[in-house]
Amino acid sequence: MDFLTLFSIYLCLVLIAVALLCVCSGRMEGFLTRSASQSFHLHQVLSFVIPTQLQSVTHRALHRLFHTRNCLFVVLHMALQAAVFGEYTWEVFVYCWELQFHLLLLLLPYLLLAGNVGFFLLCSRANPGIITKSNHASLVKIYAYDGVLFQKGIVCPTCNVEKPARSKHCSFCGRCVHRFDHHCVWVNNCIGASNAGYFCLYLSSLAATAAALTATSAALLTHLVLLSRATHSTYMDDQGHEQAVGILFLVQHLFLTFPRIVFMLGFVILLTLVLGAYCCFYLYLALTNQTSNEWCKSRRYGWSHHLTLQLHDRQVVYKNIYSKGVWNNLKEIFKPPTVLERKKT
Repeated sequence: MDFLTLFSIYLCLVLIAVALLCVCSGRMEGFLTRSASQSFHLHQVLSFVIPTQLQSVTHRALHRLFHTRNCLFVVLHMALQAAVFGEYTWEVFVYCWELQFHLLLLLLPYLLLAGNVGFFLLCSRANPGIITKSNHASLVKIYAYDGVLFQKGIVCPTCNVEKPARSKHCSFCGRCVHRFDHHCVWVNNCIGASNAGYFCLYLSSLAATAAALTATSAALLTHLVLLSRATHSTYMDDQGHEQAVGILFLVQHLFLTFPRIVFMLGFVILLTLVLGAYCCFYLYLALTNQTSNEWCKSRRYGWSHHLTLQLHDRQVVYKNIYSKGVWNNLKEIFKPPTVLERKKT
């Protein structure tokens, strides 16, 4: 199998990984909603080709996969971690040990993995802040209604309770969640007031783990290239001229010599970039005391936090009334306010 074929397979797998990561941030549901009209026309066309029974089975499978709470992505999450750390242990750790890399650098990914697994369990098993009839009276007093994103008197038709400010009904779990952020399929749980701190630590430790794997694997391959003195080598091109080795030649050489390590490195680089960007976005939300749900809703009113618009012949001003300063906003992620704390402020 030549280099181009291997690289094509690798590129396809990376694109699949990108698609799976998009599901992580909950954008798939929004994408499906925005393209509903196109899907309807496509469904009409396919209905003449695909048998009705097969359509029904496919529809139920897709609905269960993307619109109900299930552990499929948790299993996939564990499988990806097992595959990456299996390759890291089998080859990268062994080569680095033989090349006398510092032991702390080699053990750092395992330490970060242990912390990440702990935060994952806390985040997935914690009550995100489920609104029940018993705690509704206290939760409704914690946050004030801003009159734009959250209106007083709105009743959830499923839970049959008035929605407290900053809450939302999760269609995956079938329950209303206090200070709802989003439903994360990778932890198989909603992210709300009670587990937002765990999710922040889980996300940060996952990005740090990917970064540590990237740094160690890249250092190994760089060390191997320098030891082989491949950067000073030359080769003969198709015209018989001697050419100096370039970056593409080195990448091809490493891909053919250490295909699994290079594949793992490309995957963890992608994870580091995506998770790093998502960490920055989540930190921005935390520092400004917003949730993902609120941020998405506020885009309907423009990109400014202070915007005046005309709605039903009256002027409505949107403003983020929940921000209390950078430090207090960050503290609220790890220590959600109670009714008594709100009365003090």
